[in-house]
Amino acid sequence: MSVKSYAKVGAAFGVAALGLGILAAPASADPTSATDYRQLAGVGSDTTQDVMNGLGDVITNANGKVIASWDATGTTPITTKVNCSIARPNGSSAGITALNNDINAGTGCIDFARSSRGPADTSTNDLTFIPYAKDGVTYATDLGSTVPTNLTKTQLASIYTNCTYTDASGNVITVAPLLPQTGSGTRTFWLSAIGLTDSQVGSCVTQGVQEHNGEAITAANQLMPYSIAQWIAQGKGITGVDNRRGESRLRSINSLAPTTGSGTALALNLNFDAGFLRNVYNVVPTGKLSNAVIADTFVGAASKVCSNSATITNYGFGALTDCGATTLTGER
Repeated sequence: MSVKSYAKVGAAFGVAALGLGILAAPASADPTSATDYRQLAGVGSDTTQDVMNGLGDVITNANGKVIASWDATGTTPITTKVNCSIARPNGSSAGITALNNDINAGTGCIDFARSSRGPADTSTNDLTFIPYAKDGVTYATDLGSTVPTNLTKTQLASIYTNCTYTDASGNVITVAPLLPQTGSGTRTFWLSAIGLTDSQVGSCVTQGVQEHNGEAITAANQLMPYSIAQWIAQGKGITGVDNRRGESRLRSINSLAPTTGSGTALALNLNFDAGFLRNVYNVVPTGKLSNAVIADTFVGAASKVCSNSATITNYGFGALTDCGATTLTGER
Protein backbone atom coordinates (compact mmCIF):
# COMPACT_ATOMS: atom_id res chain seq x y z
CA MET A 1 0.00 0.00 0.00
CA SER A 2 1.42 3.33 -0.99
CA VAL A 3 0.29 6.77 0.07
CA LYS A 4 1.40 10.23 -0.94
CA SER A 5 3.37 12.23 1.56
CA TYR A 6 1.93 15.56 2.53
CA ALA A 7 3.29 18.91 3.56
CA LYS A 8 4.05 19.26 7.25
CA VAL A 9 2.51 22.25 8.97
CA GLY A 10 3.05 23.86 12.32
CA ALA A 11 5.98 21.63 13.28
CA ALA A 12 7.91 24.31 15.11
CA PHE A 13 4.84 25.36 17.06
CA GLY A 14 4.08 21.73 18.01
CA VAL A 15 7.52 21.07 19.40
CA ALA A 16 7.61 24.34 21.31
CA ALA A 17 4.17 23.73 22.77
CA LEU A 18 5.30 20.38 24.11
CA GLY A 19 8.26 21.94 25.84
CA LEU A 20 10.30 18.81 25.26
CA GLY A 21 13.52 19.95 23.63
CA ILE A 22 15.50 17.72 21.31
CA LEU A 23 18.72 18.14 23.17
CA ALA A 24 20.88 15.30 21.98
CA ALA A 25 21.64 13.77 18.61
CA PRO A 26 20.76 10.08 18.11
CA ALA A 27 23.48 7.82 19.44
CA SER A 28 24.01 4.11 19.80
CA ALA A 29 23.20 2.91 23.29
CA ASP A 30 24.86 -0.48 22.97
CA PRO A 31 27.71 -1.06 25.43
CA THR A 32 30.33 1.40 24.26
CA SER A 33 33.37 -0.88 24.29
CA ALA A 34 33.79 -4.09 22.34
CA THR A 35 34.97 -5.71 25.56
CA ASP A 36 32.44 -4.08 27.90
CA TYR A 37 30.61 -7.36 28.43
CA ARG A 38 29.53 -6.64 32.02
CA GLN A 39 27.83 -9.35 34.09
CA LEU A 40 24.34 -9.74 32.61
CA ALA A 41 23.71 -9.49 28.87
CA GLY A 42 20.21 -8.71 27.63
CA VAL A 43 18.48 -8.41 24.25
CA GLY A 44 14.97 -8.00 22.86
CA SER A 45 12.30 -5.32 23.18
CA ASP A 46 12.60 -1.99 21.40
CA THR A 47 10.13 -0.54 23.93
CA THR A 48 12.39 -1.09 26.93
CA GLN A 49 15.85 -0.89 25.37
CA ASP A 50 16.41 2.71 26.47
CA VAL A 51 15.27 2.37 30.07
CA MET A 52 17.40 -0.76 30.44
CA ASN A 53 20.38 1.12 29.00
CA GLY A 54 19.70 3.84 31.57
CA LEU A 55 19.53 1.29 34.37
CA GLY A 56 22.70 -0.29 33.02
CA ASP A 57 24.52 2.98 33.54
CA VAL A 58 23.56 3.30 37.22
CA ILE A 59 23.35 -0.27 38.55
CA THR A 60 26.63 -1.53 39.95
CA ASN A 61 27.98 -4.08 42.39
CA ALA A 62 31.44 -4.91 43.69
CA ASN A 63 32.48 -5.99 40.18
CA GLY A 64 31.34 -2.79 38.44
CA LYS A 65 28.43 -2.17 36.09
CA VAL A 66 26.06 -5.13 35.94
CA ILE A 67 23.76 -4.78 32.90
CA ALA A 68 24.81 -4.77 29.25
CA SER A 69 21.62 -4.27 27.23
CA TRP A 70 21.82 -4.49 23.44
CA ASP A 71 19.43 -2.42 21.33
CA ALA A 72 16.79 -4.04 19.14
CA THR A 73 18.23 -2.58 15.95
CA GLY A 74 21.73 -1.81 14.72
CA THR A 75 24.63 -3.68 13.21
CA THR A 76 24.59 -7.45 13.48
CA PRO A 77 25.97 -9.77 14.76
CA ILE A 78 26.61 -8.54 18.28
CA THR A 79 29.20 -9.86 20.71
CA THR A 80 27.56 -10.14 24.11
CA LYS A 81 30.42 -11.91 25.88
CA VAL A 82 33.76 -13.48 25.05
CA ASN A 83 33.27 -15.89 22.12
CA CYS A 84 29.56 -15.01 21.98
CA SER A 85 28.62 -13.66 18.56
CA ILE A 86 24.87 -13.75 17.89
CA ALA A 87 22.40 -12.23 15.43
CA ARG A 88 20.84 -9.12 16.98
CA PRO A 89 17.25 -9.94 18.12
CA ASN A 90 14.69 -7.26 17.19
CA GLY A 91 11.68 -7.27 19.50
CA SER A 92 10.35 -9.09 22.55
CA SER A 93 9.60 -12.39 20.82
CA ALA A 94 12.97 -12.42 19.08
CA GLY A 95 14.72 -11.72 22.38
CA ILE A 96 12.84 -14.46 24.21
CA THR A 97 13.56 -16.90 21.39
CA ALA A 98 17.26 -16.01 21.54
CA LEU A 99 17.25 -16.58 25.32
CA ASN A 100 15.55 -19.97 24.87
CA ASN A 101 18.03 -20.95 22.19
CA ASP A 102 20.89 -19.93 24.43
CA ILE A 103 19.49 -22.02 27.30
CA ASN A 104 19.10 -25.04 25.04
CA ALA A 105 22.62 -24.64 23.66
CA GLY A 106 24.11 -24.02 27.11
CA THR A 107 26.33 -21.23 25.75
CA GLY A 108 25.63 -18.60 28.43
CA CYS A 109 25.71 -15.75 25.91
CA ILE A 110 22.39 -14.20 27.02
CA ASP A 111 21.24 -13.78 30.63
CA PHE A 112 17.89 -12.05 30.17
CA ALA A 113 15.45 -10.90 27.52
CA ARG A 114 13.59 -7.60 27.48
CA SER A 115 9.86 -8.02 26.89
CA SER A 116 6.96 -5.62 26.56
CA ARG A 117 4.46 -8.47 26.77
CA GLY A 118 3.74 -11.36 29.10
CA PRO A 119 4.29 -15.04 28.22
CA ALA A 120 2.56 -16.35 25.11
CA ASP A 121 2.79 -19.96 26.31
CA THR A 122 2.14 -20.69 29.99
CA SER A 123 2.27 -24.47 29.67
CA THR A 124 5.71 -24.59 31.31
CA ASN A 125 7.59 -22.50 33.86
CA ASP A 126 10.93 -22.47 32.03
CA LEU A 127 11.11 -18.68 31.99
CA THR A 128 10.11 -16.12 34.60
CA PHE A 129 8.73 -12.76 33.46
CA ILE A 130 9.76 -10.25 36.12
CA PRO A 131 7.73 -6.99 35.95
CA TYR A 132 9.40 -3.70 36.77
CA ALA A 133 7.45 -0.85 35.11
CA LYS A 134 4.08 0.19 33.69
CA ASP A 135 3.59 1.34 30.11
CA GLY A 136 0.66 2.04 27.84
CA VAL A 137 0.07 1.80 24.12
CA THR A 138 -2.06 4.20 22.12
CA TYR A 139 -2.18 5.22 18.49
CA ALA A 140 -0.16 8.05 17.01
CA THR A 141 -0.85 10.25 14.01
CA ASP A 142 1.06 13.10 12.42
CA LEU A 143 0.59 16.76 13.18
CA GLY A 144 -2.22 17.95 10.92
CA SER A 145 -3.59 14.43 10.52
CA THR A 146 -7.05 13.77 9.10
CA VAL A 147 -7.47 10.88 11.55
CA PRO A 148 -9.50 11.85 14.64
CA THR A 149 -7.61 12.59 17.84
CA ASN A 150 -9.90 10.20 19.71
CA LEU A 151 -11.03 6.75 18.59
CA THR A 152 -12.83 3.89 20.31
CA LYS A 153 -11.60 0.32 20.64
CA THR A 154 -14.32 -0.73 18.19
CA GLN A 155 -13.16 1.82 15.62
CA LEU A 156 -9.53 0.74 16.03
CA ALA A 157 -10.47 -2.91 15.51
CA SER A 158 -12.28 -1.96 12.30
CA ILE A 159 -9.28 0.07 11.14
CA TYR A 160 -6.89 -2.85 11.55
CA THR A 161 -9.32 -5.24 9.87
CA ASN A 162 -10.74 -3.18 7.02
CA CYS A 163 -8.74 0.08 7.01
CA THR A 164 -12.01 1.93 7.64
CA TYR A 165 -13.99 3.19 10.61
CA THR A 166 -17.47 4.60 11.06
CA ASP A 167 -17.63 8.13 12.42
CA ALA A 168 -20.29 9.64 14.71
CA SER A 169 -22.40 10.63 11.70
CA GLY A 170 -22.39 7.11 10.30
CA ASN A 171 -19.91 7.85 7.54
CA VAL A 172 -17.38 5.15 6.62
CA ILE A 173 -13.91 6.73 6.52
CA THR A 174 -10.86 5.12 4.90
CA VAL A 175 -7.50 5.35 6.70
CA ALA A 176 -4.03 3.83 6.31
CA PRO A 177 -2.90 1.92 9.42
CA LEU A 178 0.69 0.85 10.08
CA LEU A 179 1.69 -2.16 12.20
CA PRO A 180 5.07 -3.03 13.76
CA GLN A 181 7.30 -5.86 12.67
CA THR A 182 6.56 -9.49 13.49
CA GLY A 183 8.20 -10.34 16.82
CA SER A 184 7.35 -6.97 18.33
CA GLY A 185 5.80 -7.21 21.79
CA THR A 186 3.95 -3.99 21.06
CA ARG A 187 2.40 -5.53 17.94
CA THR A 188 1.23 -8.54 19.99
CA PHE A 189 -0.11 -6.38 22.80
CA TRP A 190 -1.83 -3.88 20.48
CA LEU A 191 -3.70 -6.51 18.51
CA SER A 192 -4.83 -8.20 21.72
CA ALA A 193 -5.90 -4.85 23.20
CA ILE A 194 -8.14 -4.06 20.22
CA GLY A 195 -9.48 -7.62 20.15
CA LEU A 196 -7.73 -9.02 17.08
CA THR A 197 -5.40 -11.87 16.23
CA ASP A 198 -2.66 -11.79 13.59
CA SER A 199 -4.88 -13.73 11.20
CA GLN A 200 -7.55 -11.00 11.39
CA VAL A 201 -5.24 -8.18 10.31
CA GLY A 202 -6.42 -6.84 6.97
CA SER A 203 -4.30 -7.14 3.85
CA CYS A 204 -4.69 -3.36 3.47
CA VAL A 205 -2.58 -2.77 6.61
CA THR A 206 1.05 -1.80 6.05
CA GLN A 207 3.07 -4.22 8.19
CA GLY A 208 6.72 -4.50 9.17
CA VAL A 209 7.21 -0.92 10.36
CA GLN A 210 9.83 -0.61 13.10
CA GLU A 211 7.91 0.02 16.30
CA HIS A 212 7.95 3.43 18.00
CA ASN A 213 9.28 5.16 14.90
CA GLY A 214 6.98 8.11 14.28
CA GLU A 215 9.00 9.05 11.21
CA ALA A 216 7.26 6.16 9.45
CA ILE A 217 4.06 8.23 9.45
CA THR A 218 4.29 10.19 6.20
CA ALA A 219 0.65 10.81 5.25
CA ALA A 220 -2.33 12.56 6.80
CA ASN A 221 -4.47 9.40 6.96
CA GLN A 222 -1.90 7.12 8.62
CA LEU A 223 -1.78 5.92 12.22
CA MET A 224 0.31 3.44 14.18
CA PRO A 225 0.51 1.99 17.71
CA TYR A 226 3.11 3.66 19.91
CA SER A 227 4.47 3.05 23.40
CA ILE A 228 3.54 6.02 25.55
CA ALA A 229 6.74 5.71 27.59
CA GLN A 230 8.89 5.53 24.46
CA TRP A 231 7.25 8.63 22.99
CA ILE A 232 7.82 10.57 26.21
CA ALA A 233 11.47 9.48 26.54
CA GLN A 234 12.24 10.21 22.89
CA GLY A 235 11.25 13.83 23.40
CA LYS A 236 13.34 14.45 26.51
CA GLY A 237 16.74 14.71 24.90
CA ILE A 238 18.13 11.87 27.04
CA THR A 239 21.61 10.94 25.87
CA GLY A 240 21.51 7.72 23.87
CA VAL A 241 17.74 7.83 23.21
CA ASP A 242 17.01 8.28 19.51
CA ASN A 243 14.22 10.78 18.93
CA ARG A 244 12.20 8.95 16.28
CA ARG A 245 8.92 10.76 16.89
CA GLY A 246 9.05 12.87 13.75
CA GLU A 247 5.89 15.00 13.93
CA SER A 248 3.84 12.23 15.53
CA ARG A 249 1.41 12.94 18.36
CA LEU A 250 -0.17 10.49 20.79
CA ARG A 251 -3.97 10.30 20.64
CA SER A 252 -6.80 9.38 23.03
CA ILE A 253 -8.68 6.09 23.19
CA ASN A 254 -12.25 5.90 24.48
CA SER A 255 -11.96 9.62 25.35
CA LEU A 256 -9.05 9.02 27.75
CA ALA A 257 -5.77 10.87 27.24
CA PRO A 258 -2.56 8.78 27.25
CA THR A 259 -0.50 11.33 29.19
CA THR A 260 -0.80 13.82 32.01
CA GLY A 261 1.09 17.07 32.59
CA SER A 262 3.15 18.90 30.00
CA GLY A 263 6.71 19.90 29.22
CA THR A 264 9.21 18.24 31.54
CA ALA A 265 6.31 17.03 33.73
CA LEU A 266 4.75 15.00 30.91
CA ALA A 267 4.00 11.50 32.23
CA LEU A 268 2.13 8.30 31.49
CA ASN A 269 -1.53 8.59 32.50
CA LEU A 270 -1.98 5.68 34.90
CA ASN A 271 -5.74 6.19 34.53
CA PHE A 272 -5.57 5.62 30.78
CA ASP A 273 -7.92 2.95 29.44
CA ALA A 274 -6.97 -0.16 31.43
CA GLY A 275 -7.08 -2.38 28.37
CA PHE A 276 -4.25 -0.38 26.84
CA LEU A 277 -1.96 -0.34 29.91
CA ARG A 278 0.66 -3.08 30.29
CA ASN A 279 3.54 -4.22 32.43
CA VAL A 280 6.99 -4.59 30.94
CA TYR A 281 9.36 -7.36 31.95
CA ASN A 282 12.85 -8.71 32.18
CA VAL A 283 12.72 -12.42 31.36
CA VAL A 284 15.17 -14.81 33.00
CA PRO A 285 15.55 -18.60 33.14
CA THR A 286 13.49 -19.77 36.12
CA GLY A 287 16.32 -22.09 37.11
CA LYS A 288 18.60 -19.07 37.58
CA LEU A 289 16.37 -17.04 39.91
CA SER A 290 18.64 -18.03 42.78
CA ASN A 291 21.75 -16.83 40.97
CA ALA A 292 23.16 -14.10 43.20
CA VAL A 293 23.62 -11.47 40.48
CA ILE A 294 20.26 -12.10 38.82
CA ALA A 295 18.43 -12.07 42.16
CA ASP A 296 20.17 -8.91 43.34
CA THR A 297 19.46 -7.16 40.04
CA PHE A 298 15.90 -8.21 39.18
CA VAL A 299 14.13 -10.12 41.98
CA GLY A 300 11.95 -8.44 44.59
CA ALA A 301 10.99 -4.89 45.48
CA ALA A 302 14.44 -4.29 46.97
CA SER A 303 16.28 -5.39 43.81
CA LYS A 304 18.57 -2.92 42.14
CA VAL A 305 16.18 -2.43 39.19
CA CYS A 306 13.17 -1.81 41.42
CA SER A 307 15.18 0.47 43.71
CA ASN A 308 15.91 2.77 40.76
CA SER A 309 12.34 4.00 40.29
CA ALA A 310 13.57 7.53 39.47
CA THR A 311 15.41 6.18 36.41
CA ILE A 312 12.38 4.17 35.37
CA THR A 313 10.01 7.13 35.53
CA ASN A 314 12.54 9.43 33.83
CA TYR A 315 12.18 7.20 30.77
CA GLY A 316 8.41 7.70 30.73
CA PHE A 317 7.29 4.55 32.53
CA GLY A 318 5.12 4.27 35.63
CA ALA A 319 6.20 2.57 38.86
CA LEU A 320 4.79 -0.82 39.89
CA THR A 321 3.68 -2.02 43.31
CA ASP A 322 4.64 -5.59 42.38
CA CYS A 323 8.01 -4.71 40.89
CA GLY A 324 10.33 -7.71 41.03
CA ALA A 325 7.60 -10.35 41.44
CA THR A 326 8.45 -13.85 40.19
CA THR A 327 4.97 -15.37 39.91
CA LEU A 328 4.53 -15.06 36.12
CA THR A 329 6.12 -17.90 34.21
CA GLY A 330 5.96 -19.37 30.72
CA GLU A 331 7.86 -20.71 27.78
CA ARG A 332 7.86 -17.87 25.25
